Amino acid sequence: MQNDMARMIKEDILTIIKDARLSHKQTTFALAEYAMNLCDYPLGTPTEEFQELEAKRILCDHNDGHAPYSPRYILPDYDVFLDHGCAYLRLPPPNSFQELLSGLLILYMNVPSVTHYPVYGGRLDRMLERFIDQVSQEDARRQVRQFLIQIDRMISDSFFHINIGPEETKSGRILIEELSKLNNPTPNMTLRYDPNKTSDAFAELCVGAALRCANPAFALDAYFKENAFENYGIASCYNGLPVGGGAYSLSRMRLGPAAEDAADEHDFFSRVLPHAVDVACRFMEAKIRFIAEETPFFSSNFLVREGMVHKDRFVGLFGLVGLNECVNILMDRKGAPDRYGHSDAANALGKEIIQRIDEQVSSFKSKYSAYKGGRFMMHAQVGACGDNGVTPGVRIAIGNEPPLYTHLRQAGMMHPYFPSGIGDIFPFETTACKNPSAVLDVIKGAFSVGMHYISIYAADSDVIRVTGYLIKKSDMDKYLSGQAVFNSAVNASAEAVTCRGIYERKVEHL
Repeated sequence: MQNDMARMIKEDILTIIKDARLSHKQTTFALAEYAMNLCDYPLGTPTEEFQELEAKRILCDHNDGHAPYSPRYILPDYDVFLDHGCAYLRLPPPNSFQELLSGLLILYMNVPSVTHYPVYGGRLDRMLERFIDQVSQEDARRQVRQFLIQIDRMISDSFFHINIGPEETKSGRILIEELSKLNNPTPNMTLRYDPNKTSDAFAELCVGAALRCANPAFALDAYFKENAFENYGIASCYNGLPVGGGAYSLSRMRLGPAAEDAADEHDFFSRVLPHAVDVACRFMEAKIRFIAEETPFFSSNFLVREGMVHKDRFVGLFGLVGLNECVNILMDRKGAPDRYGHSDAANALGKEIIQRIDEQVSSFKSKYSAYKGGRFMMHAQVGACGDNGVTPGVRIAIGNEPPLYTHLRQAGMMHPYFPSGIGDIFPFETTACKNPSAVLDVIKGAFSVGMHYISIYAADSDVIRVTGYLIKKSDMDKYLSGQAVFNSAVNASAEAVTCRGIYERKVEHL
């Protein structure tokens, strides 16, 4: 038996090593993940219950790993670096525009995450604004352009996320203009939009950039401040998390398979759903305990020692996907024709499902999610490998989208339950690039009906948003032809493109 196991492990390792579509770093990371998952899950994990539900595709650990050795998402307080430098990296506080840019690049490359790359680059426009007047407009633009190119080539996945706004700044305008010219998938970017602080002129500039290169997305700043964290950042795909902290873990529930496991709606609400939520919460808590108590991260990592990260600012994220399929399956079980996103009855059922999950998740007390009073936060997760037949988060399935304004109102019903992250994506017909004010009106309308995060791009854009992150379609063509590509998000999204119809999203016309 041991010889058989050893042979299987060697074969798996060689399969990774021989995959021509992986770069050197991607191979290294895949081997590291494989090694970590040879370990058992941490002590206290409801392993048998979890594995039973995992086998049914109801629960998923979302690649956190069997023995995670750092928090999944880390949002350093970069102001600490600006004010005090970083002793560990032998970096003094930056005193110039160039010192800030080079110092940030060095710091970014030493921030861990589930992807092994940083997922948060801070409020970059505000950081740059400290020094912007030391250099000419032309020199600032040149240096920012080179900085963005370096980010795209050094951080080889597009989960790295920077924030700008809500106010327009010289730095913010340069960032937007250069990002749209470069047409790179990294960094991901969000405009923190506030109608009282963000001018229409600047918002329209951001809309124009987003149509060309899927960046930036738009977050309703006041919502995140009130319902997530006053000092928040948007990281990774669209995760709203505390600056100086982040997320320990993100486990997921697939609601479609959960509905399939139920005899009817009553069985779903009385047995299947509460059991799955309970197992998921206990599973998450065991993994978080391992990170907080058994790994050396919070006792030795330089980010903690130098005050850029604090243990009491981390939370657990309870993710879910597949509400679309869940509602439709339960409707089928009772012989109703209603479809999610297309009838009041189906939408009401979807809302009830989310309310039930939210109530149970909120009642679970975590020893470690101190920043939210011992509660995990709900997250509408965007999907992962193996999610064929599962719609991301609580979105309406691709190919079944209703008219735009109906779609926005339906999404607005669901967004308030997910303060740690939810988003919807809308491709626009190419002529929208000539009318950014009309697209801005759509975004304002979306926020007015309850949405708090929205992404757009033009139908002919090479850079598109897959689920929450960005890829270039030209890179996907290379990958599908068997070539290695630099952005590892392309590898991760191949299944979404080939099996889940990402390119077939409904294109909106103004």
